[in-house]
Amino acid sequence: MLQELSITNFAIIEKLNLSLDQGLTVLTGETGAGKSIIIDAIQLLCGGRGSSEFVRHGEKKAELEGLFLLEDEHHPCYDQAKKVGIDIEDAQIVLRREISANGKSVCRVNGKLVTIAIMREIGTSLVDIHGQHEHQELMNAASHIRLLDQFGDDEIAQAKDNYLQIYKQYDETLKKIKQLSENEQQMAHRLDLIQFQLNEIQNANISLNEDDQLLEEKKRLMNFEKLFESVQIGYDALRSEGKGLDWVGLVMNQLETAAELDSEEYGSLLESVSNCFYLLEDVAHQLNHALEGLEFDPERLNFIESRLNEINQLKRKYGSSIEEIMEYAATIEEEIETLTNRESHIENLNRTLKSLRQDLFLEAKQLSELRKKWATKLTEAIHHELQQLYMDKTVFEVRFVVSATDLDEKRDPFQKDGVDILEFYISTNPGEPLKPLSKVASGGELSRMMLALKTIFSKHQGITSIIFDEVDTGVSGRVAQAIGEKIYQISIHSQVLCISHLPQVAALADSHLFISKTINEGRTTSSVDYLQAGDQIKEIARMISGVEMTDLTKQHAKELLQLASTMKQI
Repeated sequence: MLQELSITNFAIIEKLNLSLDQGLTVLTGETGAGKSIIIDAIQLLCGGRGSSEFVRHGEKKAELEGLFLLEDEHHPCYDQAKKVGIDIEDAQIVLRREISANGKSVCRVNGKLVTIAIMREIGTSLVDIHGQHEHQELMNAASHIRLLDQFGDDEIAQAKDNYLQIYKQYDETLKKIKQLSENEQQMAHRLDLIQFQLNEIQNANISLNEDDQLLEEKKRLMNFEKLFESVQIGYDALRSEGKGLDWVGLVMNQLETAAELDSEEYGSLLESVSNCFYLLEDVAHQLNHALEGLEFDPERLNFIESRLNEINQLKRKYGSSIEEIMEYAATIEEEIETLTNRESHIENLNRTLKSLRQDLFLEAKQLSELRKKWATKLTEAIHHELQQLYMDKTVFEVRFVVSATDLDEKRDPFQKDGVDILEFYISTNPGEPLKPLSKVASGGELSRMMLALKTIFSKHQGITSIIFDEVDTGVSGRVAQAIGEKIYQISIHSQVLCISHLPQVAALADSHLFISKTINEGRTTSSVDYLQAGDQIKEIARMISGVEMTDLTKQHAKELLQLASTMKQI
């Protein structure tokens, strides 16, 4: 849900901070007070198209920020954020957008700079804005198959997963066949190139960690004089006359005498010194051996330089490490074998493809049959919702343009979502033919149609917040009451923000925000008030009567609130 919204220097809004709750939040106020401006701000925050016109006159930039809480640990936002390296902690995501007076935008998600496209991808999974003239997802025919799959829940999800597993193998096999069936001249050029690369790697005869070992040896040779001097001084300090070992030996001899006189007091000390003496003597022996073996070999250094240069050349071409170079060599060796025996590989792949096609066709038929079953259930659910919205004459249909049952095994219509092509059709008047939902004119009937769909799909879409911008325009009376009840039902499953001019809708609000504008020192500013019980009655009475408010309209407002409260408890 959208928990906090901050708007600064946006249109006629100078500074506005909103704390929003779950359930239904209704925004009311006079026309032009700034209700839709708040929705515009949310839309821009979620990646909508912005311009310098949104910046408050005389200011350098407009600033928008929203804090969203992700209550579902499987929310698509997690995957979307992970793709672009954004961390989500404590199930919170913050969207921030700045629009400067010159029209430039700066977008951030959880503090990280992102493009408008990334912000839009994340934003649209958080908020769904539906206005009187905006069709959005439900009006997009391409999204209908996904909505039906969501309605079918686990049953369709399992069938789709079974299909998808085979489809991935099928698609990969098709790509391999296409690659091997390309122009013969291109294949010959490719074979020559990778054969040359493999020969170059094999002739180098590299081994794992060889470069690290050579670098260590190079370091020793380049610092030979300093190394020799250090070892020689260390050896002399131990073995030269009157140096370390002589003095430690003297201590040992004296402790031997002391231990003979008092072994209890000096025996352990003698043992410790004796151990040190023999350890140091062994170190001196090893240092002497090292000195004998130290020899500067300029030819060896030249060889190491040359070998490291050869390895670095291979790294520039085939990988950043010897391990990557060897992995690349193994990959192209396999490719060489495939290209050399291209015809037999194509034949094997075609046999595999034929088997996969048969399996995929069976899975596609199963998926198609399940979709048709759930399409019937969806049709029934839609008709039930439409009856409650006084559209009992409206006919809804999920029409399959193409399905697996219409195909034979020789065709290849397989796509990631199956073979089905479907679209939602409706007829709002008796005797009129069914038409695609995407082509139905907007208006009161369309608003009710959309609400019926939203009531059902809000349980399945996973959208954090749904915004209705005056979707109740053009209706009144019992239809207005029905629309209000539908919007409230949607708010049970998703946070809903609704701009409305209908008192029946406002009465159902869990939170009621009143938007007004004032003029101060010649500047217009919008402000928001959270209405409590008494003020809410006055605002609903204003919505009923207009300018003049009477005791009768106040009484009517109270009755609406009481009816709304009763409806919520059912």
